[in-house]
Amino acid sequence: MYDRILLPTDGDTSTTNATRHAIDLASATGATLSVLYVVDEDIYGAYPGDEYVHDHEGAESGLEEAGQAELDAVRERGEDADVAVETTMRYGRPHEEILDFVAESGTDLVVMGTKSRSGEYRQLLGSVTDRVVRLTDVPVTVVKTQTD
Repeated sequence: MYDRILLPTDGDTSTTNATRHAIDLASATGATLSVLYVVDEDIYGAYPGDEYVHDHEGAESGLEEAGQAELDAVRERGEDADVAVETTMRYGRPHEEILDFVAESGTDLVVMGTKSRSGEYRQLLGSVTDRVVRLTDVPVTVVKTQTD
């Protein structure tokens, strides 16, 4: 049914249920699970970090470290379930990088997490998941995580 499933992750609690779902689905279908972490240029680009002495102390470095930890954690969980896992880290705007990855990789399905939030919050801030759902040509499974 699926050969390649994409799980974009940012390490947030909104991806917890999506990660479980993507691993289970990849295991059931024999698909390769691609895990993508995007270092958000809007975050590291908005902060100059002038007080940092070394590059490895800046915001971009912190995001890279968090991203690598998340990729490693998902890889380990997938491998524990006998799922083939490939991890990728990219730099840019998350929804754009996700859409580019889908187009380049032959992704059959995208599994994304989202938190339940009020309508006003979503209208003000937007959502990477909402953008990907609207702009991609492949099926997207959205897995909700309830937050307090």
